Amino acid sequence: MNSARSRARRCIVQALYQWQLTGRDAGALDAQFFIDEGEGEIERAFFDGVLAEALAHADVLDGLIAPLLDRPLQEVDPVELAILRLGACELRYHPEVPFRVVINEAVELAKLFGAHHGHKYVNGILDRLAARLRAEEVPAAGGGGSAPK
Repeated sequence: MNSARSRARRCIVQALYQWQLTGRDAGALDAQFFIDEGEGEIERAFFDGVLAEALAHADVLDGLIAPLLDRPLQEVDPVELAILRLGACELRYHPEVPFRVVINEAVELAKLFGAHHGHKYVNGILDRLAARLRAEEVPAAGGGGSAPK
């Protein structure tokens, strides 16, 4: 996770996690992450755009995720939920990003921040969501997500 976009995704997950816990608005989250983040360059436009989309469309994203879960949305680990929301946002609103990239980045984030086997859960949910949202792209690529299960 060394690219500027990957670092932006990491910050988006952290911002979504904070939003889930505190309800802070996007402006406060944005300011905090660019004061605190000093580990290299971040693709700022991507961070701003995807964070704003994820916050503005949280209900839509939750509606996409919830039917694929094995438990109520409220019982999903908050870190994994933030990662799922980011992945769902990219799958839904960013068709220019290949679904395999979305899933792989989400799995890497889950390995970094999530519970011991959380990456497997994230992979399974986003793989099924990609099949629904990117029905033409998924079969053309030869099946589901790229990350190992």
